[in-house]
Amino acid sequence: MRRSRVLMAGAATAALLFTAACSTDVPEAPAGGETATEAGEESNESGANSQWFVQADYDRQLAQRIAVPEGPGEQPWLQAIDPEYVDTAQYAKEGGKKLCFSNASVSNPWRVTGFITMQQQVEVLKASGEISEFRVSDAADDDNKQISDIQAFVEAGDCDAIIISPSTTATLTPAVEAACASGKPVIVFDRGVNSDCMVTYIHPIGGYAYGADGAEFLVENLEPGSKVLALRILPGVDVLENRWAAADKIFSESELEVVGQEFTGGDGAKIKDIVTQYLQRGDVDGIWMDAGDGAVAAVEAFEDAGKPYPVFMGEDELSFMRKWKETDMTALGAVYSNFQWRTPILAAQKIWNGEQVPAEWVLPQSPITGEDLDAYLDANKDMPSLHYAKFGGEDLPGYPEAWTNR
Repeated sequence: MRRSRVLMAGAATAALLFTAACSTDVPEAPAGGETATEAGEESNESGANSQWFVQADYDRQLAQRIAVPEGPGEQPWLQAIDPEYVDTAQYAKEGGKKLCFSNASVSNPWRVTGFITMQQQVEVLKASGEISEFRVSDAADDDNKQISDIQAFVEAGDCDAIIISPSTTATLTPAVEAACASGKPVIVFDRGVNSDCMVTYIHPIGGYAYGADGAEFLVENLEPGSKVLALRILPGVDVLENRWAAADKIFSESELEVVGQEFTGGDGAKIKDIVTQYLQRGDVDGIWMDAGDGAVAAVEAFEDAGKPYPVFMGEDELSFMRKWKETDMTALGAVYSNFQWRTPILAAQKIWNGEQVPAEWVLPQSPITGEDLDAYLDANKDMPSLHYAKFGGEDLPGYPEAWTNR
């Protein structure tokens, strides 16, 4: 069953506009950064009170965390949770095909890691003769550029499939629908749009599950009355809004106090400055992040201030995982499965073969715990700090050089 999509009037008009509102009071903005309240004047609601929160989707994603996926056990990028399949016989095609990819950006380490994995999967299908050309456009997080990129693919008319990773949700919806109307098979992954027109929409369980994993961990490991600071990247992207909505709901039903939620743009210097400002006002016992890029900067702010390490929700980025090991913090490595970058390429292959694919292809998603930490660090010991532990490319021909030589 396709997930509900909430139409946001005026939200998400650009990827880097700070338009979400804050549900907690902050006495003043940290130097160099807007508070979430100042960032959005159109609405006084965010998180579980926002238009982005859908109770049914929240309940479904939390239940999917314990669901057993279908598919090969050693290939999570081909697994699917509760799939409903669609027929693709109309798109069957022989010979080498042109595959077109409109990418939101490679503006952070998670996306860089994923794109390398995607390219290596393409090389496999090029070697087998199934892909003759892989045409890529990078929007650099610019909605208008991505709309133009998609339009160029449609107008060229020679793409045998179009993969789209949208920069933002609402703004990219018309462009995705125009691509669907071209008659070419469209595959959307990572971030969603407000449409079901694509052949398949590929993503891990989702933002609610991600946000809940971290929020539940903090609730379980902090004393009642403890203070939590939430660090967010940007508003207007469904998976990010869902992460905060889930966390906001869980925190509001707990005895923890959220002292602030701040947009950081994923900038390490800004993250460190924001955390430092909060520590100057008082204690912060827990950090919740909607993405782990820059997590080490937040940890360093505690070290510079001479404060005890917080209970920390980071991600499976190796820089954070190594810092986690070094400091022996109480922490969790949330995961938004990076191996998903393989799946759109393999989905295109299935579609060209006329095979059924899930209408909504939900991939497994599980965090790295303290018990898992050493095993993942050992498996990725030669990888660079900005690499993601659950990238899923160990069996691809370019491993490990393609990732170590980035």
